[in-house]
Amino acid sequence: MIRLIKRYGSRKLYDTEESRYVSLDELALWIRNGQEIRVIDNKTSDDVTSQTLTQVISEEGRRGTTILPNELLHELIRIGEQAVSTGVEQFQTRMDRLVQASIDRIGPVRRAREEMGRLRGRLEDLEESLAAIELDKVLPEPVDEPLPEQEDELADESAGEKEPDKKTE
Repeated sequence: MIRLIKRYGSRKLYDTEESRYVSLDELALWIRNGQEIRVIDNKTSDDVTSQTLTQVISEEGRRGTTILPNELLHELIRIGEQAVSTGVEQFQTRMDRLVQASIDRIGPVRRAREEMGRLRGRLEDLEESLAAIELDKVLPEPVDEPLPEQEDELADESAGEKEPDKKTE
């Protein structure tokens, strides 16, 4: 389902589903999580989704958090002028190639992050093992010595075993 967002003259964005104002960062998060959005100008009812999405990308670029390569951004601008004249099919083909190229660049980064996560887990396991070993060195191992009351019982049992049974002799 497409989430409807209203943009007001003050450039505030209002989420009609949750009845509250939202930020560009929230829109970006929703989109990353698979949510489709539609942004309309509250005064004119014009669809301003593409301008808002462009603003999201621009804001991320200013903060340095965008993962879009420069080549893709250049091609998007080039395609934007040609899309109407060259047709939707060519546009789709070029976009597919650009997206695939971007994914190919992002793939190694994703694999490196996954490997770092596995290494982090192994490091935590090693630290726990090391802490257990250090704890064993600090605390002496318990010796199985009987308690005073147990000594009397053991002495009685030992004495009973050493005395031969007089009836059997």
